[in-house]
Amino acid sequence: MDFIGNLALGFSVAVSPTNIFYCFVGVLLGTLVGVLPGIGPIATMAMLLPATYALEPISALIMLAGIYYGAQYGGSTSAILLKLPGESSAVITTLDGYQMAQKGQAELALSLAAIGSFIAGTFGTLVLSAFAPLLATVAVKFGAAEYFCLMVLGLVAAIVLSSGPLLKALSMIILGLLFGIIGTDINSGLERYTFGIPEVSSGISFAVVALGLFGVSEILANLETGEKRAVVSKTIEGLWPTRAQMRQALPPILRGSVLGSLLGVLPGGGVTMASFGSYSIEKKIAKDPSRFGKGALEGVAGPESANNSAAQTSFIPLLTLGVPSNGVMAMMMSAMMLHNIRPGPQVITSTPELFWGLVASMWLGNLILVVLNLPLIGIWVKLLQVPYRLLYLVILLFCCIGIYSIQNAATDIYFGILFAILGYVFVKLRCELVPFLLGFILGPMLEDNLRRAMLLSGGDATVFVTRPISASLLAVVALLLIVALLPKIRRKREEVFQDQEA
Repeated sequence: MDFIGNLALGFSVAVSPTNIFYCFVGVLLGTLVGVLPGIGPIATMAMLLPATYALEPISALIMLAGIYYGAQYGGSTSAILLKLPGESSAVITTLDGYQMAQKGQAELALSLAAIGSFIAGTFGTLVLSAFAPLLATVAVKFGAAEYFCLMVLGLVAAIVLSSGPLLKALSMIILGLLFGIIGTDINSGLERYTFGIPEVSSGISFAVVALGLFGVSEILANLETGEKRAVVSKTIEGLWPTRAQMRQALPPILRGSVLGSLLGVLPGGGVTMASFGSYSIEKKIAKDPSRFGKGALEGVAGPESANNSAAQTSFIPLLTLGVPSNGVMAMMMSAMMLHNIRPGPQVITSTPELFWGLVASMWLGNLILVVLNLPLIGIWVKLLQVPYRLLYLVILLFCCIGIYSIQNAATDIYFGILFAILGYVFVKLRCELVPFLLGFILGPMLEDNLRRAMLLSGGDATVFVTRPISASLLAVVALLLIVALLPKIRRKREEVFQDQEA
């Protein structure tokens, strides 16, 4: 089936009334969790995961995907109006977006974020639909040794591409791997690290970990901050930019779209890296860099385009190789496995209607975001004025319901509290949570493929370096480690880490 035929199949699936409805629900919820600081897409998807039991697989994935890229747009609203990013990828938007709002240009900043997100989302979707099938044909040749090396590459890339000290990222990966192997060993049938607790004999639920780390711990961290929220503009009108402003914003939007589509496929924080990278590029090539940080519209248009484009292309590793590139993709992977869908190249070949329907729904979702959210900005402003002491109770209630509904076990609540405390400690220690989550989800798969590779090779460990694809992947791993240890790169990591903290 050719490219046009594939897209036609996708749109025939995506435009059904049921799927359009769940796409609408997803982007609406995503925008809401992006606007409201204190809960992100990972925790929201974890809460809704049990509810997807009753849905068709394609409807469930369309809704969950909509939450992800909807949150990328929603995070810009609070960043511009409050200087309080709802998403980590919107941190850089606060620098110029809030300054534009201070100058009475809040509506211009919001419209540029919406238009840039739509253009970038469209571009990212085209990249996904064009390159994912090509990569899937290569992935068919992967065996256990190749998948093991690929997962090692993903974990190492998550360490190298994270901000802050390498040792902290490495520690989080290892800790995630250790928590991931808790439960019954498939090969021997022996329980590992269960400490006699029957409820964890089958392992700890990924949704419980995600809700504890990213939901409840975020509440604990936000409760430390004050409740003063000075919304810049309460009356939003005149949303559309002029032609001159669009001509100025279009080049950053296009550059951000290309950069985001490239960085989105990288493991660990591709969306956040895309927004920071776009801002750095726009500032370097600007004729007057001193405008940045004082209300330069390029500082909003570029990063907002980059993070939305990256959100689309981050699906490529999951759908073609079966390896999640970030925490949200790990949650998508759990949702697919919940519906007996094995992520990887067979998704495209065996269930083309699911793959192409999901791709087509992303374009529709980005269109819905523009049409829906520009008129709803006034409502988001009202929500932002609700005191957090009231909001966090509702968020905490939904987190607890989401955790309990997974297995209807009170033990999961206790584990949720444990991971919430762990997450809060990690935040105070300035350790990134995404490497932990990637280690947790990839740990069992890493171990399984290592064992299979060794069994198939008769215990010969050289199988990882004698096969061309696995040897190439290990060479990339070595190159990444060498680059990460270069003094200049290490200093740059520290600078980015400090910028994010600021």
